[in-house]
Amino acid sequence: MVTARQVAETVTDPELPQLTLAELGVLREVAERDGRVTVWITPTYSGCPALDAMRDDLVRSLTGAGYAEVDVRVTLSPAWSSDLITGPGRRKLAEAGIAPPGPAPRPAPGPVPLVLGPVRTAACPLCGSPDTEELSEFGAAPCRALRRCRSCREPFDHFKEI
Repeated sequence: MVTARQVAETVTDPELPQLTLAELGVLREVAERDGRVTVWITPTYSGCPALDAMRDDLVRSLTGAGYAEVDVRVTLSPAWSSDLITGPGRRKLAEAGIAPPGPAPRPAPGPVPLVLGPVRTAACPLCGSPDTEELSEFGAAPCRALRRCRSCREPFDHFKEI
C-alpha cells in the first residue's frame, strides 16, 4: 500500500503546478495514527492565497487514496524559507522559465527584520545571462518578481529569496 507521505508528496502547488508541495518545501510532516492522517504544511508566507487550495488538494488526494480521515494543519514555525526548495524543485523552476532563488539572507538571531531593498540580480533562466533588470517587484504571485533579460529581451519570473 502507498503511504500517506507518498501520496502527499505528489500534490502540486496551485500557483507553481510544475512543483510538488514537497519540492517547494511547504510539506513539513505527514503522520498516520489509528486510521487518521495528519499533514502539516507551512505556506511560503502567512498571507498566501493558495493555502486553502493546498489544503483541499491534500485532502482530495489522500481521501482518494483510501484514507478516510485527513486533517491538514498549518504551522508557521519554523518559518518557510526559499532555501527549503529542493534541488529538483529548483531545476523544475528554471525549466519552466522561472529563475530559482539564491540563498536566503541570514539575519542575526532574534526578530527577523523586514528589509525592503533591491532584489538580487537573477540570471535569465532562458539564456543564462546575468544582465537582467527588475520590471516589477511583484510577478504572478507575491513571492515572485517580474524581470527582463537585457541580452535576449525576454521577460521572466524570479522566485524571491525569503
